[in-house]
Amino acid sequence: MLVGVQEGYRLWSESYDCDPNPVLALERRVIRERLGPLSGRRFLDIATGTGYWLNYARSRGACAFGFDVSAEMLALAARKPGLRDRLIRADMNELPLKDTIADLAICSLAVGYIPSVENFFREIARVSRSVIVSDLHEYAVQAGWRRSFEVEGRRYSIEQFEHTTRALDQAADASGFRIDWRVASQIGDPERDIFVRSGREHAFAQASCVPAILSTCWTRS
Repeated sequence: MLVGVQEGYRLWSESYDCDPNPVLALERRVIRERLGPLSGRRFLDIATGTGYWLNYARSRGACAFGFDVSAEMLALAARKPGLRDRLIRADMNELPLKDTIADLAICSLAVGYIPSVENFFREIARVSRSVIVSDLHEYAVQAGWRRSFEVEGRRYSIEQFEHTTRALDQAADASGFRIDWRVASQIGDPERDIFVRSGREHAFAQASCVPAILSTCWTRS
């Protein structure tokens, strides 16, 4: 069943942190390797969900805040120690922030939920000097990968929009960003156990052949 993003995360919220998810595990592994020191930096977690990157940045000394449109996901994030007062409900295209308030923003697996990325990049360029954006690789989307989950035996897919690498670069460039680094990542041995634990070991070989995540860091020129 296809649902919109807010309905999808309302349904998914309670099991989100418990569901084995190799794509999330891959994305977190790749980004952690490239974040660098965060102590003393001003950090924004855009589409924070249950607060993973917010918590990660805060635990490493950043002054960090998280933003999301889903009240249910924010409620779960608020249960985690130290996060309640750092969560704001807001649309990623319209952040309630002053200009150039942050050193670094991260938008993890969320730009595929918006039909156009131009406004998003303009808004991020307004509030942050740098941004890391990760999302499903366009090849994975073309191969039929979907943002899906199961609740009480029923399978749901969340409505998504495909943004090519070229479209992302054009929108970022128009907002004054330049690329610092980019990596296309495939599911590998560190994620194999997730397939095993979820009873999908048979799908590992095929999944590992497709570029799963595209992660890019842009900095304002």
